[in-house]
Amino acid sequence: MSVRTTSSGPTAGQLWRAARGPAAIGLVLVLLAVVSAILERPTRAGYLDPQAPSPNGGRALAQILGDRGTTVSVAHSVSAARRAAGPETVLLVTRPWMLSRSQLRALRELPGDRVLVTPTREVLRQFTPGVRNDGELSVEAREPACGLRAARLAGTADMGGAVYSVTARPDRPAPSLCYAAEGKPSLVRLESDGHAVTVLGTGEPLTNDRLDDRGNAALALNLLGQGSRLVWLLPTGPPPGEGDKSPFALIPTEVRLAALQLGIALVLVALWRARRLGPVVTEPLPVVVRSAETVEGRGRLYRARRARGRAAEALRTGSRERITPRLGLTRGATQEAVVAAVAARTGRSPAAVADLLYGATPGDDAALVRLASNLDTMEREVGQS
Repeated sequence: MSVRTTSSGPTAGQLWRAARGPAAIGLVLVLLAVVSAILERPTRAGYLDPQAPSPNGGRALAQILGDRGTTVSVAHSVSAARRAAGPETVLLVTRPWMLSRSQLRALRELPGDRVLVTPTREVLRQFTPGVRNDGELSVEAREPACGLRAARLAGTADMGGAVYSVTARPDRPAPSLCYAAEGKPSLVRLESDGHAVTVLGTGEPLTNDRLDDRGNAALALNLLGQGSRLVWLLPTGPPPGEGDKSPFALIPTEVRLAALQLGIALVLVALWRARRLGPVVTEPLPVVVRSAETVEGRGRLYRARRARGRAAEALRTGSRERITPRLGLTRGATQEAVVAAVAARTGRSPAAVADLLYGATPGDDAALVRLASNLDTMEREVGQS
């Protein structure tokens, strides 16, 4: 006996079952990357706010600068910083992650020197080409170990946090690399577009809590008190219509590229797993069961449950649904149309056909079995005629 088999490719359900595990892992990784990208930006209330007396605020530093003759102007927007800036101004940017690209471009046009606290990759790209973030280390007492006068006079300070790698450019003065941790500086001073730009890997030395520790106050005053005016930019967020259009832009470019590669890998894994499952093989049963036996078996089942009325209606409904397409009728065909078509096809009388398809409930179990058999016979007559 020959057995005929047919095969087909993996179904959508199989592809999904094969891919849902890797897809769930990928989704978790992407969510972790988004959360990490958001959490790596300090958003604590009062952080380096010149009016905040909290431990992470900057009120003490602002007061000391004012006592020493430096006018401190607090700006909550780029336009306010533009109005306050001048040739003898030092611009302090304490929350650079809250600035949009267009705002950063506007800040680059302001006069004076700049001090950037924990700048983002985009800030580094626009203000200090050649400087990039090279990791994070703990904030602790560190020696300046550089030639920058502001750092040498301050001595030991609480530095660390973000550390940087710097690519020197032959057309510019050599940058100052101070307070190194594991060979990587956490303070960088360089010249860019005619301005002195200082990059701080942490804002801890400027906070109320740590200002009076070691040389933190001296370092802060030396960096921020060089001009007659300090513009303390404390952005509260990008204005409507400016900045990045969605939280997706918070994700670093490297993470987005990694997510894209992960998505491609997931598709390949899904295809590979589906192929490993092999094609679906269907094999017909070696024994052909007559439909009459199936119908009679169902009839006996209904008889055991003593549900003759329901059984008869189920048998008649099933027969009508199977024969109407063979007669060229629709499911909504009327009783008269069905009876006439069956009678014409089989040669039976319309009354006999109507009794079979729409007759009364069988009076006993034997009548129910006879009904099932007669319906099966009529179906075969319709199919063979």
